[in-house]
Amino acid sequence: MLKPIRSFLPLSLGVLTLLPSLLVAQSPPIVVPLWTNGAPGFENRRNEPEQAKDYWVRNIHNPSITVYLPPKEKATGAAVLICPGGGHRELVFNAEGIQPAQFLNSIGVAAFVLKYRLAREANSPYSLDKHPQEDAHRAMRLIRSKANEYGIDPNRLGMLGFSAGGEVVAMVAYAPGKGLPTAPDPIDRLDGKPNFQMLIYPGPLGIPETVPTDAPPAFMLAANDDVCCSGPVVNLLQRYRAANVPVEAHIYTQGKHGFNMGDRSKLNSIKTWPQRMADWIQDTNLLSH
Repeated sequence: MLKPIRSFLPLSLGVLTLLPSLLVAQSPPIVVPLWTNGAPGFENRRNEPEQAKDYWVRNIHNPSITVYLPPKEKATGAAVLICPGGGHRELVFNAEGIQPAQFLNSIGVAAFVLKYRLAREANSPYSLDKHPQEDAHRAMRLIRSKANEYGIDPNRLGMLGFSAGGEVVAMVAYAPGKGLPTAPDPIDRLDGKPNFQMLIYPGPLGIPETVPTDAPPAFMLAANDDVCCSGPVVNLLQRYRAANVPVEAHIYTQGKHGFNMGDRSKLNSIKTWPQRMADWIQDTNLLSH
């Protein structure tokens, strides 16, 4: 899998021109661990410090959500869990976590950026087919458990995934997610599946051969010259159509992989792609109070 763009700059004038409403004052982000005592089976590693440099975060042993809430006067009740990409070796946390959270806040959507465990990082003790899914399910349930605190509608909670983060979304969107009624932790009794999903150049892992009829409605976007990740969008589109589940897909001629929120691209279509997502959110009535 090709890696996303490595460079990250703070919000540029280009982004501020594209997204003027990001200038609205927002509550400072809050970091909430998914488990109070650490991830199950790895509690003894929860105090190990993360590594962060430039655009990435690594060495995640205490998975968490970083909470970004829109101003109360703009809040719609809709919410999204964001899964950054990074090939399961790192998280492109700034450009595929913080920036999309700020954009979603600008249209009144609460955002939660997931730091999930990285199965392909050097010397990782984690399994690709278990721990990212476990983290994402737990994050969805945790957010729903705090719906009143965050001022969100638990039935309008979706997921947004970039690249490998799109694979994490797929691990949750098409898997059984109903909570366990007898779970000791009441959070684990809640539903862990998204009500909708948005996939930006998603990787191929987790894409089902057949989309179930109860799959969450989907928005998908990739560049045709993305060798890695345009194929999954095309395949999913066909399978969504076969299942008669609502779907919208955009395939851009150029852009390749890892264009993040588009603000550093020279292509007009890529620069403005977040507006396509905002249009879809609006047109599917997810912003309705």
